[in-house]
Amino acid sequence: MDFILSFLALMILWPVILIVALLVRLKLGGPVIFKQDRPGLNEKIFVMYKFRTMSDERDDNGELLPDKIRLTKFGKFLRSTSLDELPELFNILKGDMSIIGPRPLLVRYLPLYDEHQKRRHEVRPGLSGLAQISGRNAISWEDKFNLDVFYVDNISFIKDWKIILLTIKKVFVREGINSNHNETMEAFRGKTEQIVIVKKEKEMV
Repeated sequence: MDFILSFLALMILWPVILIVALLVRLKLGGPVIFKQDRPGLNEKIFVMYKFRTMSDERDDNGELLPDKIRLTKFGKFLRSTSLDELPELFNILKGDMSIIGPRPLLVRYLPLYDEHQKRRHEVRPGLSGLAQISGRNAISWEDKFNLDVFYVDNISFIKDWKIILLTIKKVFVREGINSNHNETMEAFRGKTEQIVIVKKEKEMV
């Protein structure tokens, strides 16, 4: 399913991908594609592709300015419509990712996970996942990890299709793009709390 859907999506969406690439080049400059190492299945590192959404603006000391400043109006549009995620279809074709699974996070978070949180790497990371249809960046890290592990324990073909359909709905509604405090999700700092999976979250899939 991963290979077929990503291949068909690329065949259908290539004009959109080309237009977005040209707009990114004109509005944000190069490189058009943002590449970053991310941990995948069994914590194996791979290079994830996305369209860049931020400028390279720096202060007098050469340090990058805060995300809120570098994230342009155009970048916010790409994120709210999930157009910045389209290059990840190539990651799915390569076998680094799946259509559905826990979102690939930063490599520097790996040493911060407890045993429960590490279980998110028992499956391939996804373009979308249970946490994304449940609030995306607007929910806490604890809720995110709980949902990721719940998905790992309850993965199925039918449930993946339910998440795909709910993801499409979320893209049009544009919910949960930003956290409650920042333009992007706050950094994970390794704080763990009691693991609770709410009944309504279980019933979603």
